[in-house]
This record gives sequence, structure tokens and C-alpha cells, in this order.
Amino acid sequence: MENKKISQQINNVVNDNIEKLKTIFPNVVKDGVVDFKALELELRQITEEETEQKERYDFTWAGKTKAKKMAQEDIYCKTLNYIEGDGKDEDTTQNLYIEGDNLEVLKLLRQNYYGAIKMIYIDPPYNTGSDFIYNDNFRCDSIESDIKEGIRNEEGARLEQNTKSSNKYHANWLNMMYPRLKIARDLLTEDGVIFISIDDKELHNLRKICDEIFGENNFIGYLTWVKKKKGSHLSKTLKSITEYILVYSKNINKVELFGEKAYSDKLQPLVKKTNSNKSLFFNENIIETKLVDGNYKKGLYSDSLSAINFKNDFIVKNGKIITSLEVEGKFVWTQNKLEEELKLGSKILLSSKFGFNIWRSDQDSKIKRPPTLLDSKLNIGTNEDAYVELSNIFTNEALLNYPKPTSLINYLINTIGYFDKDFILLDFFSGSATTAHAVMQLNAEDGGKRKYIMVQIPQKCDENTEAYKNGYKNICEIGKERIRRAGAKILEENKDKDGIQNLDVGFKVFRVANTNIKWNNIQNMEQLDVNTLKDTPDQLDFILNAKDKDIVYEIMLRQKNIPLTSKLVLLDNIGSRTYLYANLYLICLETNITDEIIEKLSQINPLPRKFIFRDSAFGEDCARKEKTFRLLDNLIKKNYGEDTYNVEFI
Repeated sequence: MENKKISQQINNVVNDNIEKLKTIFPNVVKDGVVDFKALELELRQITEEETEQKERYDFTWAGKTKAKKMAQEDIYCKTLNYIEGDGKDEDTTQNLYIEGDNLEVLKLLRQNYYGAIKMIYIDPPYNTGSDFIYNDNFRCDSIESDIKEGIRNEEGARLEQNTKSSNKYHANWLNMMYPRLKIARDLLTEDGVIFISIDDKELHNLRKICDEIFGENNFIGYLTWVKKKKGSHLSKTLKSITEYILVYSKNINKVELFGEKAYSDKLQPLVKKTNSNKSLFFNENIIETKLVDGNYKKGLYSDSLSAINFKNDFIVKNGKIITSLEVEGKFVWTQNKLEEELKLGSKILLSSKFGFNIWRSDQDSKIKRPPTLLDSKLNIGTNEDAYVELSNIFTNEALLNYPKPTSLINYLINTIGYFDKDFILLDFFSGSATTAHAVMQLNAEDGGKRKYIMVQIPQKCDENTEAYKNGYKNICEIGKERIRRAGAKILEENKDKDGIQNLDVGFKVFRVANTNIKWNNIQNMEQLDVNTLKDTPDQLDFILNAKDKDIVYEIMLRQKNIPLTSKLVLLDNIGSRTYLYANLYLICLETNITDEIIEKLSQINPLPRKFIFRDSAFGEDCARKEKTFRLLDNLIKKNYGEDTYNVEFI
């Protein structure tokens, strides 16, 4: 018997009355608050004058302006630190796994990956009433302090629960989604597409904010995914077996989606029983056939609604009808259309059962668009299939609930990836890294070079879960391990396939961290512990114990269109702190620039397109600084022309 305790809460009369009012006028109670203007309009006759007042459609909620501001705010006090050794094939991979709050990550990627992402897929937390909503309050405070204040969990992730009792239940979710989608749009290429998984609780609200962010004209549609083979038996109304995927483009005029080849057997019937009767005339040697050689009499062949009436005798020899032939039937083409297609190279075929078919000259280019229903007929699995798939990868360890099947993500990728097999895909609610798994799997199937960026907040696994019991402290650890295991499995399953050894199953790991650099434009920089700053006269100071590689990556986040997967090389023949990034950028962190260093830099072949130096490395020697600038600037212009990168001092 359950030991039920008496509730400590005394009924709130106001709230009770609001609930009663809500049952009569649902539209006047929003987030637990009465809209008295709306209530007034329900309780009195609206005047003619009021109907003539100017109104406009608008979708708003509590905190919308702050959410917009959040998308605009800079994030100087944060960076991405490289977690060396935590990835796989780190020197060669083009894939990224980033741990941290995805709004921070999106902001940090914004400049470097602006307009560079072809596809985004996200499966954000649904607003079920017990979800953790990101607490977007960016500060430079230490993680330890935030944990003590309850702003972060023990893994450093900033989370707070969005309960149904909150007056801002819908608003909290919208405030979490709005700035992330706003920045996500900036990252999309002009022909890019975003796919957002969602259930019916926030579908209508998500559609409204996406209309505002991406533009109503860039709405592509809703996809309905069959997520379960059987619905819940607990529901007293409807059994839920579907979820939705909202699809938007950056520019609808530049997007083309692929569903499947229009005619996989490359044959189309020339007869359709719903058409009217037509007569067609064929010259000799036009019709190819599987009929055996011989003479055939005129007449009606087949007694079906699609029967063909052969108006004259004809002869078959070596797979062709060698006589001219007139036929009557329910043809889809007219005589003019037939002659046009024959000129283009289309072929007419007569089967052994006297059925006419067409092989069109442009048939290979004919495709069908994706249907709005995604189910087993398209070989797309369900939640149950995803659960089995994840359990097989982790040798029957049931680690996460409700993962998406790779077959679903594979299908979505192929809607774009059929035409373009080399692009970057971003998932900033990556969970168990199903998207990364799907990218590797599809690349193995068709030889593609698609790359992924996975972003996941390190949400702690509860100690009672199978994940925690199997050694995974947070979701990021599960995601990274899945990529490792899935990549190895794909290589093994395709080991006899040509070129499989070139499949990229690696990834490079970065983690959101406090800045390594005291940038001059950081606001509230005093919140950083001054004892961690090096005592140097630089225009920018490096944080004590900051790794050179992390400083270089932080500088690179300020550049444009240079992937974080680019190769970073220490040029130890020049100095102990001089790096070449992507063969384009030279970052010299040496504390003293000598004539010897300058000479070596000028002889690098091929010459980098940009040089970055510490300003303080030249001390009071303005002449050497000027000499360095002129020498390298002239070399850059000589090699690359006037409109090039330059020499910078930090």
C-alpha cells in the first residue's frame, strides 16, 4: 500500500478561478495569466469602430525580445579548447564533436562557418513538462562557482527544468529555441535546408518562430514519421504513432530535394486503362520486342481494359517488328508526342504479353520528390528499431530512451546528399550521435565525402540508468563511443568494398571553455580571476597555463571559412611557438622576433596567405616591426595579388 502524505499546499482560490475561466474561454488564459482585454471582448458586443481598427498578425511571448537579444550578443569570454587524444584519426578526419551548450557553440562557430553548412538536423528536447531547458545566462564566471549556485550540473552544463506549473511553460521552450535557430540560419548555405524533429505539443509554435526566422516563403513542409509500430494502450483518446519533421530552406529557389528514382525499372507503360482510345502508327524497325520471331495476325490481343487492337498483320525478326504497324488502345501519348520522343532517342518496347512500354531518353534524370509520410515502405525504421540498433552497437546495453533510427536520418541526408555528396552537416542536439552514424553509413554506401559537426551539452547520466552503470557519466561520452564503435562496424561490414579504406570514421573533439586570451573588448572581464592573467605588455594577454594550440584555435575562430579540422603544424625549425594552420595562416607566438626568425618566415614555401604576430614580441624595436610587415606584405602581394589577406599584430 502506498504511503500517501497529505499535501502541504493549500488551494489557491485565484488559480482555481483562473482554471475555471480557462475551461469557458481558453483563449483568454495564456501561460496561467488572464488576458483581460481578450476577456472583455468575450463578455461584450464588439463595436463597429473596433472592427475597423488597424491590426496585424504577430506572434509573441514573454521573453521574446530577450531571446532576440541573446542571438545578437557576442561571446568573447568563451572559446573552444581542443581535447587532444579524445577523438579518432585526429590528424586526418574532417569531422567534429563539440561538447558544450549549443548556443555558445553556435556563436563560436558563427564566423568561421558562416554560410558553410548545407544541412542541419536537430532533435531538440520536446516540451513534455519535465524537460531540461538551457539557462542561457552567459558569464565569465568559473564553472565551479556556477555548480555551487545550481546554475550548472556537475558536468558543467547549464540546465533548469521547465515544469508545466510554470507560467512561462511555452515561453521558456520558445526562448530556448529562438536564438539557436536564429544563429543556425546564419550557418546555412544558400541552398541549405534544416530538418527539425518535433511532436505535436510545440509543433504550431515551432512553425511560427521558423516562419519568422527563415521566412514563411522558405517553408518546405511537414514530414510525418511513423515512430512506433503500435501506439500506447494507456491513452483514452488517440494512440500516438507519429512525430513530425519541420523542413525549412535558406532560399527556397535554390533547393531541390530527392526522394527516389522515378522509374527504377526504367520502363513506363504506354497504355493506361483510364485513358481514351487513340491510334498510333509505327514505322518498321521502331518497336523492340520479346516476342519470338514469326508472323502475327491482326486483331485484339488480351480481353482486359488495357487490350491492344493490332490493325494489320506484322512480322517479328531478331527482336524487332520489321513491318510498319498501326495499333489502337488507351495510349498516354498522341502521335505527335510519340514522334517527338522517338527523335529524342526514346524507345518503344512490346512485351511477350503484348504490352507496350516506353524507355525515355531522359529517364535517368527523372526523379520523385520525398513523400510527406516516412514509414517502412521507404525502409525507414521506428523508435523500436533505433533502440535495437543502439543496443547492438553497445552489445545489448540499453543506454538511452527514444533514439532516432539511422534509416530516418539517412533518408533525410539523401534528400540533399543525392545531388551533393560532399558537404557539412550540423546536429546541435546530437544526443547519442545518430546523425554521425548515419553520415558514415551513407558515405560507405555511395562513396560520399559528407562531413559532420556534432554538438551536445554534457548532460549528466543519472546514477540509476544503465548508461551510468556501464561507465558513461554523461551523454557526450555515449555519443563519442557510439561513433567509435559504429565506424569500426561499418568498416568491417564493408571491408571488401573498393575505397572503403578512405572512409572517414574519425572525429576531432573540442569543448567549450573560458577564453585563453584577455581580449580588450570583453565586457565584465573583471569577473575573471586576475591571478590567472600573465603579466605581459601585450595588447592581449594569454591566460596562465593556456596551451598554445588552444590559443591558435581561438584566434582561428575569428577567421572566415577555415574549418576547425584543418591541419595544425608546429614549425620547430623557426621557433618553439610558431604554427602553420591549414597551410594558409602562420601564427607566431614567439616572445621575441629576431632577424633570423624573419628571414626563415620569408622563405616558407608555399608562402602562407596571412601572418599573425604578438605585438609585444617586437618590444620597442619599431624598425624591426616595420621591416617584418613590409617584407611579408610585399611577398604576399607578389604571390597572391593585391586583394589578399595581410599581416596582423595582436
